[in-house]
Amino acid sequence: MSKLTIYGDSISGNCLKAKWVATRLAIPFDWIETSVVEAATRTPQFLALNPWGQVPLAVLADGRTLSQSNAIMLHLAEGSDLIPADAYARAKMFEWLFWEQYSHEPVIAVRRFRVKFQKLRDQEIDASLLPKGNAVLARMEEALADSAYFVGDALTLADIALVAYTRWAGEGGFDLSNFPRVQTWIARVERDLGLPPT
Repeated sequence: MSKLTIYGDSISGNCLKAKWVATRLAIPFDWIETSVVEAATRTPQFLALNPWGQVPLAVLADGRTLSQSNAIMLHLAEGSDLIPADAYARAKMFEWLFWEQYSHEPVIAVRRFRVKFQKLRDQEIDASLLPKGNAVLARMEEALADSAYFVGDALTLADIALVAYTRWAGEGGFDLSNFPRVQTWIARVERDLGLPPT
């Protein structure tokens, strides 16, 4: 029987989310390294699988495909403890997932990519990204004032989604020492997921 296949780029937090969830839940999978920088997502072969030309892409055991990192995580984690059973807590998890893709990833991940991979100088990068990213990190710092995790007292998909690029924020020029709760939370989630510390 076929098993899950994940097409992903190891420099992408979005791709690693899917990998971490599958690993955490002991779901067997094959990982196919697919470089965005080398335009591997723009080949005819890949576009036949995912016309959007994006990773991560999950090909399920039955051959169906699923894209978008948070959608893949939700599918893989269905019925697990990574999704709260309580309806309100589950909605709060979704709230953070939507916020991560709308407010967090477009600034933290984008500035990191501009700095680390495109090697752009500060004056060549959208000047609004740094203050927006610091505001995002400040919101996270505030949310962690009374809780070890973003939803309840245990790891959920909200934490996995948010840690993916937050742990690399320093590579984009964000000073995480200004956000000590966020730093503590990153270390906690890395331990939970068995990741090497950043």
